[in-house]
Amino acid sequence: MTAVKILAVAIAYFVAAKLGLQQQLVRGQVTPLWPSTGIALAALLLFGLRISPGITLGAFLVNVSIGPTMAAVLAISVGNTLAPVGAYLLLERVGFRIELDRLRDALALVFLGAFAGMLVSATVGAASLVVAGGLRPSQFWPAWSVWWTGDAMGVLVVTPLLLASRTTRIPWDAHPLRWVEGAALLLGTFLVTLVATAGPINLLFLVFPFLIWSALRFQLLGAAACALIATTVAIVSAAHHSGPFAQHNLFLNMVALQAFNASAALTALLLAAIIAERNQAHQNIKDVCARLNEVADRLARDKKLEIRLRPPRAGERSRDRSQ
Repeated sequence: MTAVKILAVAIAYFVAAKLGLQQQLVRGQVTPLWPSTGIALAALLLFGLRISPGITLGAFLVNVSIGPTMAAVLAISVGNTLAPVGAYLLLERVGFRIELDRLRDALALVFLGAFAGMLVSATVGAASLVVAGGLRPSQFWPAWSVWWTGDAMGVLVVTPLLLASRTTRIPWDAHPLRWVEGAALLLGTFLVTLVATAGPINLLFLVFPFLIWSALRFQLLGAAACALIATTVAIVSAAHHSGPFAQHNLFLNMVALQAFNASAALTALLLAAIIAERNQAHQNIKDVCARLNEVADRLARDKKLEIRLRPPRAGERSRDRSQ
């Protein structure tokens, strides 16, 4: 069974990597969205470290045809494995829960899983390309910024969606208006982000009302889906140097892109976690009230039974005789 999971992870990693490479910016293999990292971290959180060979195999298969040398390919494959493994260990250390129903879990995924964990793959990958002659030393930081942005965004937008999809059940009995609202939310997020990235004026802030709407109404699944849509459209715009990303160099575009993507992911995930905590607290209060009502009813029944079974007192007997 473990071998099947390893093979499935390798295939998913490879397919997602091929999709991510459609927006490559540096040397045909560095892209601002690397969904494979999100798949790798989600697999580790669900199945544990035993599936890590699948990550290495998938990374090797992706890079073997585009790496400058075999040594660089092996180094990049190891770096692409160590990054999600390191992120997984950091999350395990702080007691991360895959339900993402606490504010601390969302913060941990953003800052430990994405920002800190992906420093490893970006550093190892960019350095390997420079050492192998695939990049000039002056290209290290631009390549590093794109690599780190891509891996971090894979964690921020893909991992929550996979974790939420695992625990969410399709509400087939929901009111039709609920389905209409969900479709309008997804379509609206796409269209607004598309318009915001079409002109030279930076209007990306218009996306945030939709992210807030998604978190309030559809919690983690809706927030993760809308964040994925918004960040993907922004990444495509940055990759083509269009809209607000047209007037800057690669490094500045990656800074601006990562600032927007991180803000979008933080807004969606943190608000969804806060709503989940509120709902859980509300449910706990309802459960406590229900138990208190049960206890009160039980005490009332016991009191009535005690009154029936209690023998009459002396004064009560004399009154009964006199009557």
